Amino acid sequence: MDWIQAIVLGIVQGLSEFLPISSTAHLRIVPELLGWSDPGTEFSAIIQLGTLVAVLLFFRKDVVQLSLAALESLWHRNLFETPESKMAWSIAAGTIPVVVLGLGFKDFIKNEARELWVIGTALIVMAIFLYLAERLSSRNRDIKQLSFLQIQLIGLTQALALIPGCSRSGSTIMGGLMVGLNREDAARFSFLLGLPAIFGSGLYELKELMEIGISSDQYINLILGILAAFVVGYLSIELLLRFLRNHGTLVFVIYRIVLGTGILIFLV
Repeated sequence: MDWIQAIVLGIVQGLSEFLPISSTAHLRIVPELLGWSDPGTEFSAIIQLGTLVAVLLFFRKDVVQLSLAALESLWHRNLFETPESKMAWSIAAGTIPVVVLGLGFKDFIKNEARELWVIGTALIVMAIFLYLAERLSSRNRDIKQLSFLQIQLIGLTQALALIPGCSRSGSTIMGGLMVGLNREDAARFSFLLGLPAIFGSGLYELKELMEIGISSDQYINLILGILAAFVVGYLSIELLLRFLRNHGTLVFVIYRIVLGTGILIFLV
C-alpha cells in the first residue's frame, strides 16, 4: 500500500479500535469499498501498536500503579497482596484465552475468518449480545470490586475478538456489563485488559513481516499508519468514555446491525 492508504487505514484503526464497532471489520470493509487490496491481518495487528501507545499514555497512572504492584507482589511472593496486584495478575491470566486461541486458529483467522459474510454476521450477532448485556446488567460495580473469576470471564469474552466483526472493545465491554460493571468502568477495564494482547499480537506480526522481508518504503508506510492510529486512538478513548458516562451502547448496537445487514445484502 502507499502512504495515503496507510494513513487512511491508521485513522480507521484509531477510531474503530476503542469504539465497540470492530477495527478489524473496518480495516477489511474500507479497503473493499475504496477498491484497495486487503491489508491483511499482519498490517491490522501491527498498526494496533499505535492504539496501544494511546492507551498507555491515556491510562499511564493506572499502568504504572498496576505494574509496580505486580513487581512488589513478586518480591513479597504474594501475587494477590493488594487489590492492585490482584488486578494486575488477573489481567495477565485473563489474556491467556486470546493468546491460546489466537495461536491455535491463526491460519483460520488470517484467511476464512476475513470473509465478508463472516464479518457481517459477527457484527449483527455481537450487537444483539451487547444490547442484552446492557439491558440485563446491574451496572452497580466498579473495577476494584471485580473478583479474579469475574476478570477471567471478561478475558474469555475478549477471545471473541479473534473473529473479525466481533470487536475486542465490544466483546470486553459486553463481558464487563455481564459481571455488573457500570458502562464507563467496563470501557476502562476493556482498554487495560487489551494491553497485553495488543502488544503481543503487534510484535508477533511485526516479527513475521521482518522475516518475510518488506521494503524500506513499506516500513515508512507502517510507521505513518501507526502514528495516525495513535493520534486518532487517543482522541477516541476520551470520546467513548465521555459518551458512556451519559449514554448507553444503543447507538453502537444500531450501527453494527445496519453495517452488518448492509454487508450481507451487498453479498447477495
